[in-house]
Parts: sequence; structure tokens; C-alpha cells
Amino acid sequence: MDTPSSLLSEQSRSPAPAAHRLAWLDNLRIALTILVVVHHAAQPYGPADWWYVEGQPRTRALATLSAVDGAFFMSLFFFASAVFVPGSYDRKGPRRFLTGRLLRLGVPLLVGALTIVPALMYAYYVHYRGYPPISFPRYFTDVYLGLGDKPADWSGPSWPDLQFGHLWFIQNLLAYSVLYVLCRQTARLLKSRSGRPRRECRGMPVPGHRALLALTAAIAAATFAIRLRYPLDTWVPFLDFLQIEPARLPQYAAFFTLGVLAHRHGWLERFDARTGWVWLTGGLAGVALLFALGADAPCFGPGGLDAPSALWAVYDSALCVALGVGLLTLFRETVTACGHFSRELAADSYAVYIIHLPLAVTLQYYLVGRGLTGAAAWGAVSVAAVLSAFLLAAVLRRLPGLRRVL
Repeated sequence: MDTPSSLLSEQSRSPAPAAHRLAWLDNLRIALTILVVVHHAAQPYGPADWWYVEGQPRTRALATLSAVDGAFFMSLFFFASAVFVPGSYDRKGPRRFLTGRLLRLGVPLLVGALTIVPALMYAYYVHYRGYPPISFPRYFTDVYLGLGDKPADWSGPSWPDLQFGHLWFIQNLLAYSVLYVLCRQTARLLKSRSGRPRRECRGMPVPGHRALLALTAAIAAATFAIRLRYPLDTWVPFLDFLQIEPARLPQYAAFFTLGVLAHRHGWLERFDARTGWVWLTGGLAGVALLFALGADAPCFGPGGLDAPSALWAVYDSALCVALGVGLLTLFRETVTACGHFSRELAADSYAVYIIHLPLAVTLQYYLVGRGLTGAAAWGAVSVAAVLSAFLLAAVLRRLPGLRRVL
């Protein structure tokens, strides 16, 4: 597969030297994958969001870290995934492209939704819901699939428990890939009906400061409008299947589109590093301000028609663009090493994304009642989960039945 951000790059799977022209993008993908693990390791110890483990000591800095992560890292994943979508489509054609996506994205999504996610939700059911204990098979059919009666005092977060958990990204990426195919096929049909000869595509100008400011403003406006109805961390089942967080949809859709355009117009190579350094500096300054605010950070609202929510929609969007552009520049200019170890980590990253959550949550359950501070528990879970996930991924990826998927 050829989508680094979805952790599925052909680039990192092929040993050919030419495939590593964008080794820096593989290195960025590794860093983002580690950040995902670290982000989930912090969930019970920082933000007030729902999580699989409850009642743990919390540290304000970890809540801020979670807010910073959420502002940019999944958008960068969508961007880096989209960079390789047009090339894959051009090489394979629509049918083979979709078949490959269904194999690499659809199979892990289905298997994970029937194994990893229900196991995590069952652990939460047993430890925190307060209902009489039931076996996992009965939980799976009655509660997870919702085939049983909904308890009158159901405590949520939703009914039934069926969800995709952290696999939402794979699910959304699959949906974006299908939309891309539909757009390409529609464009092809319109051109054939017009009867006009195909004109050579002229490269779009590389985005500069003005274009990036306009992008930030557009994302902020759309984000604020959507969050009037759907605050942050509100998930909805679109068409009763697609699990999306509308509050971040403008960021994700924009960055996926930008990834496609970056491939088509050579932006990754042509983008002015001086522009990227300016935006990286601004993004890091914005992050520093959030940590400096400390206890005052909750003034930024999750959504609604009020000043804090408007402020956070703008700030959140600015961080998304600044850190996205800045980190792409940083890795392109400085983190370009391409050795056996980095190629191995890049190849394992997709499997790490899939399997890391049960490892992290198991460690979090193990540390309950151990007397650790929130920061200490987060550090222990982060290190152990990162190491164990990459080691396990390296093993799983080499099993004959999993090679084509992972």
C-alpha cells in the first residue's frame, strides 16, 4: 500500500533505493505513530474525556498535551496518506486501487471491530458500569451488537457498545479513498462527454504565507460553524456506519485534499523552507503559550456560540496549519536519514497503530492503585507501550497470513 500517514506506504515496504526519495516522510510517519501511542497513554491521566480506565490521578500538563496533539497530528496523518493516493490510482486503475484499499484498510477494520474493540469495551463494562457480571460471548451479542434489551439505567457512552475505537482513522481513510475514486471517475466521464482534448495540467503555485493564512481562516470558520452543533469529542455514526468527529472534519478533509494537491503539483519538493520555518516557529510559540496558561487553559471552549469556543476554533485551526506545515518542513530539511532500522520502524508503523491500544490500556489497568502520579504512570505506559507495540508489530508483520494486510 502507498499511504504513509495511514501507515501503509509501499515506499517503506520496498527495498529499492528509489523508493526512499521521501524517506523523511517515513521518518515523520514514525514520529506521528509514536505520538499516537503517547497520546493514548496520557488519556486516563490528563483530559476529562471518556476513556477505558477511570478514576486515575490527573495532571494538567497532560490535558494540555492532549489538546495540542488533537489539534494537528491526525490531520498530518491524512495529509501524508493522501500524498500517495494519486500515484497509486494512476498505476493500478480504479478497480485494483479499491481492491487494495479494501484489503489493507477494510480487513483490519473489520477484524479489529470484532476483536480488539469489543475486548476493550468488555473490560470497561466489567470494571466501571456496575452491572452484574456476564460472559464475554453474552456481552458481545447483547451489549456490543445491541441484540439484547437496553438497560433502563444504561450509562453509555452510547448504545449499543459497537464502535470502531481508534480504528476510526482507518475507516475514514477508506471512505476518503472511495470519494477520491468517485471524483476521478466523474472527472473522466465529464471530459469524455465534452469531447475536448485533454489539456496539459499546469502546476498550481506553491502555497505561501498568504495562501496559508487564507487556509487557516477557512478551516477556522468551518470549524466554528460545525462546533455550534457538534462540540469537540462528539462522535456521530454517519449513515449508521462511518464513525466521524464533525468538530475536526474541516481539518481532516482539508489536509487530505492538500495531500492530493501536493502530489499533483510537486509541493513537497518545491515548498519554500523559509516559509515553513516561520510557521513552525509560530506553531511552537502557540504550544508554549498553551502550556504557560496552565490552569487557565479551560477558557478555550469545545464548541457553541460563545467567545471561548470561537477563540479555540481559531487557535486550534492555526495550530493545525502551523504545526502541519512546520513539521513537514522540519523533517524534509533535517530528518532525512534512511537506514535499515528506520525502514523497519516505518514498515511496522501500520501494525503498531492497530495493536497499540489494547497494550496501552492493559498497562493502564495494571498500574491502577500502584500509587503513581499521573505523570509517572503516563511515562511508564508510554515507554512500555511503544516498545512492546513495535516489537509485536515486527513479529506479526512477518506471519504469512498477515503480510499482505500489515
